Amino acid sequence: MFKDKTLLITGGTGSFGNAVLNRFLETDIGEIRIFSRDEKKQDDMRHEYQAKYPAHAGKIKFYLGDVRDLAGVKNAMHGVDYIFHAAALKQVPSCEFFPIEAVKTNVLGTENVLTAAIEAGVKKVICLSTDKAAYPVNAMGTSKAMMEKVAVAKARTVSPEKTEICCTRYGNVMCSRGSVIPLWIDQIRKGEAITVTEPTMTRFIMSLEEAVDLVLFAFENGQSGDILVQKAPACTIKTQAEAVCELFGGNKEAIKIIGIRHGEKMYETLLTNEECAGAIDMGDFYRVPADRRDLNYDKYFKDGNTERTALSEFNSNNTKLLSAEEVKERLLALQYIREELNK
Repeated sequence: MFKDKTLLITGGTGSFGNAVLNRFLETDIGEIRIFSRDEKKQDDMRHEYQAKYPAHAGKIKFYLGDVRDLAGVKNAMHGVDYIFHAAALKQVPSCEFFPIEAVKTNVLGTENVLTAAIEAGVKKVICLSTDKAAYPVNAMGTSKAMMEKVAVAKARTVSPEKTEICCTRYGNVMCSRGSVIPLWIDQIRKGEAITVTEPTMTRFIMSLEEAVDLVLFAFENGQSGDILVQKAPACTIKTQAEAVCELFGGNKEAIKIIGIRHGEKMYETLLTNEECAGAIDMGDFYRVPADRRDLNYDKYFKDGNTERTALSEFNSNNTKLLSAEEVKERLLALQYIREELNK
């Protein structure tokens, strides 16, 4: 599907963009465009991939710009076949303090990317969302929920033969930039007690590879307007912290509880009760098709939908909860963890 095609990744200098490059660069893809606003990260990335993949690094093209600027986005769109839209503000506390910044990037930035993609005739766009968009209680989740609404609304107005638009929604990605595991490893190395917000809090966990797998599944199987979710396992924050302590020699008895930060939830939801009514089970994934009704509501008063699926909500409390040993096994499968252990 990607042979000789041009793929654009917005926010491409982040963890997800790097994971896609490592997955795709040695394949027969034609070109991968990295669109982001940080020239330092782009320069670091350029040198890294020139050293790592000297025979293939020429496929990577860097475009400096911000998704908030429609003209800048359009500048990167010419000749693009597919887009993975990963640009986002995603730190919960910072979005709480600067909610308008979250709106500018996550909502208006998505509108710009989709507007430019449709205008340029891009064949398919996958927008990356988060479990925090389901029943959002914080600014980050609310802005991502609106991002999904923008994507689904755009999908209703453009022919799928021209541009298909899908969303993926997933939970915490282990060891991604700004996540808690690298912080814990650093605290253990300094001989400090590792800090935990609330031990009983549960979170979905997945690897970067699984995040890429979900996006590729959406790319292959999603229909325009869909939201796709992976059936991810979860664990308590305490279990995850203990697993990291066991791997890196930290003191499990000295875990320091610092309290819930601004805007955090006790558990996360990947599918709401309302979405479950029409969700389609696809094995390892759920697919939530877009509601295709229009604004002519009179006809729906007569013929409503009386059937729904048995699933009521998919959250980090009712999914499979991993033990510390299972979390350790998942951590050891990550290249980042193996490299850190070798140090």
